[in-house]
Amino acid sequence: MTKATENTITTELLEGDRLAVGRRFTTAGENPFDSVEWETRDAIIGHGGNISFEQRGVEFPTSWSQNATNIVTQKYFRGQTDSPEREYSVKQMIGRVSGTIANWGRERGYFATDDAAQSFEDELTYILLHQLAAFNSPVWFNVGFEETPQCSACFILSVEDTMESILAWNTKEGTIFRGGSGAGINLSNIRGSMEPLKKGGTASGPVSFMRGADSWAGTIKSGGKTRRAAKMVVLDVDHPDIRSFIWCKAKEEDKAEALRDAGFDMSIDGDGFTSIQYQNANNSVRVTDDFMEAVEKDGEWSLIARATGKPVGEPIKARDLMRDISEAAWRCADPGVQYDTTINQWHTCPNSGRINASNPCSEYMHVDDSACNLASINLMKFRNDDGSFDVAAFEHVVDAVFLAQEIIVGASSYPTEGIGVNANAFRQLGLGYANLGAFLMSNGMAYAAALKTK
Repeated sequence: MTKATENTITTELLEGDRLAVGRRFTTAGENPFDSVEWETRDAIIGHGGNISFEQRGVEFPTSWSQNATNIVTQKYFRGQTDSPEREYSVKQMIGRVSGTIANWGRERGYFATDDAAQSFEDELTYILLHQLAAFNSPVWFNVGFEETPQCSACFILSVEDTMESILAWNTKEGTIFRGGSGAGINLSNIRGSMEPLKKGGTASGPVSFMRGADSWAGTIKSGGKTRRAAKMVVLDVDHPDIRSFIWCKAKEEDKAEALRDAGFDMSIDGDGFTSIQYQNANNSVRVTDDFMEAVEKDGEWSLIARATGKPVGEPIKARDLMRDISEAAWRCADPGVQYDTTINQWHTCPNSGRINASNPCSEYMHVDDSACNLASINLMKFRNDDGSFDVAAFEHVVDAVFLAQEIIVGASSYPTEGIGVNANAFRQLGLGYANLGAFLMSNGMAYAAALKTK
């Protein structure tokens, strides 16, 4: 796999590059937290008498739902639950994040004036407080809580066909998971399970190494909280172990059913479920145009040895392999597919290396050993009473949140030096939106009708 080019990173801003930030939602000298009504609630998660989490006496805006109260209190308030340092108010959480980001911007010379810096901090505070937008979880977990926090939610790693590289992959993933982030990787460089080793014997193969990585991911709590790690594992459709990869999750379904029938607790937190493997990752087969054309023409497909680059074994029917993918996905919803040829044709930085994998949710695809910071804008917050869309307010929020994400890039920590270099050079940011469906439904529009109006 081609390495990303090393870019020269200039952190010094020229005077003319410094920003003036205007106000739309706030007024100078007024505290954004005074723009909402507050109340004290109890955050309790459980069913009946079985309480899994509780924190009483937390302070939230009256407009925030109880569900939001429970989730935010459990996952994003920092500090041990019973300690005096534990956060108990949304004011503390949002102030910690918006204040830290604004200070990073001040320290790095982003703002033209002190007033511009305060304007940015107040506007960002208002945006987060009124749920116009939200950052990815690592920002809430780590910003203002660690000196150099891990802030990117999505990482793409790489691995070579050596034991040292495979072990390093596990270490990097563990560091990423600990910070509350997820990682994707393409394991196709690892030789297949029937390929010979130089010192004798045969290789373990990527599917075997996936077992260990899966257990590692299932052990580490994301961001030190309750959710476990998020992973994406990709294998090229011409890899010798592709069939084992396709069926690895589906076969675990048979084990789960047998254990359930034998009386084991197969609930998500049950003792029996912990023995089910490959459950902590999304699996995807990387298919090419050549493969899809072979499927269309009912042609044959060759699997390629990683060590020699030559075909291994007899060719197989491309349609048989596609049927395997389909049937396994029908059984357990995995594997998915990623269209390698199309993805790399759309690559915006092709000279810096090809795209081999994605993050766990596949909304981020870029070069190996890179990271992306995410945020989402709540479209329903821009719906006017007559159903129209407040474009000017939306544009202002885009500007403010995108600036915050840009500031975060340089202040963040990264699990390896190479990822840090790429993150600072490419500055991959993902600013998406939520509640599109709710916005359309609130206006009585079906998806098809909305598309026709474009």
